[in-house]
Amino acid sequence: MEKIYIHEVGPRDGLQVEKRVVPLAEKVSWIEGVCAAGIDIIQLGSFVNPEKVPQMVDTDSLFRYFMKNKPSGVTLSGLVLNEKGLERGMNCGVEMFCFGVSASETHSLKNTGMTTSEALRRTIPMAKEAIAAGKKVQASIQSAFGCGYEGPIDPQKVLDIVEEYLNAGICIISLADTAGHAQPQQVEGLFGTIRGLDSSVELACHFHNTYGLGLANCYAALKSSVTYFESSFGGLGGCPFTKLPAGNVSTEDLVHSLQRMGLRKDIKLDVLISVASEVGRFFDRELPGFILKSGSIVDFRGGNG
Repeated sequence: MEKIYIHEVGPRDGLQVEKRVVPLAEKVSWIEGVCAAGIDIIQLGSFVNPEKVPQMVDTDSLFRYFMKNKPSGVTLSGLVLNEKGLERGMNCGVEMFCFGVSASETHSLKNTGMTTSEALRRTIPMAKEAIAAGKKVQASIQSAFGCGYEGPIDPQKVLDIVEEYLNAGICIISLADTAGHAQPQQVEGLFGTIRGLDSSVELACHFHNTYGLGLANCYAALKSSVTYFESSFGGLGGCPFTKLPAGNVSTEDLVHSLQRMGLRKDIKLDVLISVASEVGRFFDRELPGFILKSGSIVDFRGGNG
């Protein structure tokens, strides 16, 4: 089996809908914990207007700090929506740029103010610029499995966007279940079709737990040769521009599931649980993650306990 990469998106997707703004020092502490746990990729934030998303006001500062203070095996990623964001990311040390276009016209307009085709025409040149600069690039298709406003999404529309990405030389393509509508058979089918378009493509997934199928969909993605899995500490998160925002798959739950299957035993699950506990204490509420509440039945050194 190919290496499985865990992409922690808690500092961005996990926090963007939270009303209580997290101080920089608190974010640094949580991210340092995620680094210490052995997570592969950490999405420190998005380069957006802080008036619209106040939690992202310190994104540039986080990148500058962690460019000097992170383990060598950790990749720092950032979400970019426009040219100004790309410029900011280039200036502060983003190692992996994440771009995205929604397959839902309604979600696209609410999220970016652009139609899907308009967003795609804007995204492709930015992705090419980042690739030319030697940066790692991932492009996602949001609402790939359904939309809270529009309902089912035509798979062909998703595949048409994939073809645009492939033609632009983007080799990491993510399907994001923004509304949480995905189910395992659908996941296997769509990822399998994409693999048939280009056997060399690296596949990524981003599932929300709106209807309780997040981990089941992760397993379906794993069976479909997906190698990049996005998750959030404690299961925090949700897109503020979808109809029913709900949390991401919890990083601790995902790692616990993988370790029960004998995978990614190198990740320190106890450290991840500790980080999620800190996050829960900060927000003073119980977070959605299951392992945080139930405890692990995996030996923290890896394997079944």
